[in-house]
Amino acid sequence: MPTSSFDDFDHEAHMAEAIGLARDAVERGDRPFGSVLVRDDEVVMRESNRVLTEDDIRRHPELHLAQRACRELSPTQRAETVMYTSTEPCPMCSGGMAYAGFGRVVYSVSSEDLAEYTADAPAVRSADVLDGVTEVVGPVLNEEGCQLHEQFDW
Repeated sequence: MPTSSFDDFDHEAHMAEAIGLARDAVERGDRPFGSVLVRDDEVVMRESNRVLTEDDIRRHPELHLAQRACRELSPTQRAETVMYTSTEPCPMCSGGMAYAGFGRVVYSVSSEDLAEYTADAPAVRSADVLDGVTEVVGPVLNEEGCQLHEQFDW
């Protein structure tokens, strides 16, 4: 699938689902992060942050979906897949996604925006980690994504 066909995907609907998963994470007692994997404009996998409730630092939704995708999808299928994520992936997750070889990553809240909410230094940008491997696009539904972080007790 050529990357240009990704432009026909329903970006706002997929991002809204990722943000909804981030809300689910907060309600469960985790931090506000959620992601969906989309192939042929259909969600094929979904996940929300479970770092605190699973007591596992690897349970970022992006990393968990990259791991599942590597087990369940061929390299060609992964290249035809877009990850929609409520917040720009951290360097750990970006590394996992580089290995998975997704066709595109779309985020709502940038790592620079997140740093303002958490009072941390901005992380290495996912586009830098994924350069030459996966296209990174964002923000999509930025206001909705930022609102979730504003409401969270960082």
